[in-house]
Amino acid sequence: MTKAKRILVAGGGGFIGGHLAKSLIDAGHDVVVADIKPQSQWYQLHDTAENYSLNLEDKIACFKVAEGCDLVYNLACNMGGMGFIAHNRALCMESVLINTHLLMAAKEHGVGRFFYASSACVYPDYRQEDADVVALREQDAYPAMPEDGYGWEKLFSERMCKVYEEDFGLSTRVFRFHNVYGPNGTWDGGREKAPAAVCRKVIEAIDRGDHEIEIWGDGEQSRSFMYIDDCLTGLGKLMASDYNDPLNLGRSELVTINQLVSIVEEIAGVELKRKYKLDAPQGVRGRNSDNTRINDVLGWEPGIDLKTGMAKTYEWINEQYQRRKAGELVVQ
Repeated sequence: MTKAKRILVAGGGGFIGGHLAKSLIDAGHDVVVADIKPQSQWYQLHDTAENYSLNLEDKIACFKVAEGCDLVYNLACNMGGMGFIAHNRALCMESVLINTHLLMAAKEHGVGRFFYASSACVYPDYRQEDADVVALREQDAYPAMPEDGYGWEKLFSERMCKVYEEDFGLSTRVFRFHNVYGPNGTWDGGREKAPAAVCRKVIEAIDRGDHEIEIWGDGEQSRSFMYIDDCLTGLGKLMASDYNDPLNLGRSELVTINQLVSIVEEIAGVELKRKYKLDAPQGVRGRNSDNTRINDVLGWEPGIDLKTGMAKTYEWINEQYQRRKAGELVVQ
């Protein structure tokens, strides 16, 4: 994208969308940002963007913001960590309206390329029953049995992208994100994911003085986590490529939740007593990204190690926590 373009970032008031909008503005593009939340609740609000607070489940709203755009990035959806998606399956599935209406708008307005943010939650539960999981390949999504609600919506929307490309010639790109984390994202309130939740819980334990942390499950469930800068690099590479099938975007560094807690303890310089909540939502037992295909297709894979990324994330969340404690209004 060497020539400046008009680009829509749907869900740009959220974590990944906010970082993406900034990177596109910094690259000299004309950026339109749309999100359902009031702009006071956006994690990043860019004055030089064309900003809209509206519900993209509505067809008219999608046609409005996509008009005149060369590219569309769809990162808008109802989502959160396991505590949210386990109890809001119908709400998560309603996001199918967003992608459907944005695809319709992209087709109508002649958008040059359309990106859809899918998720590793499309992978079947039966492939993720062991913490020592075999890394998931793109072809492992079928036969399908994804995460109920959120995962089914993501898998269906992937197919919507594919058939719009096949039937109407709309050029589409799809990444299956594996646990993206970093600053300027949800860190409290129920929608936060494990990296942010662990950072906040460690900060709270220090602040309370009891040095105790609650961990959902037994802590031996395994995951991989990808820092936001790697996510943005991958997005740029995929959109510049000719590859049009769903592709993993995740770091292959597999850790347990207990190991993640240990990393944050080391960053914070503390050692906490661990209390395990065995009846809390845990998701699948193990999940990791097989990066064979992304290496073959893009000649690259995410490379920022977990400790480096978590140190930056912890520093930002600690700053937000202390500001909130001092009485400031911060986005959580």
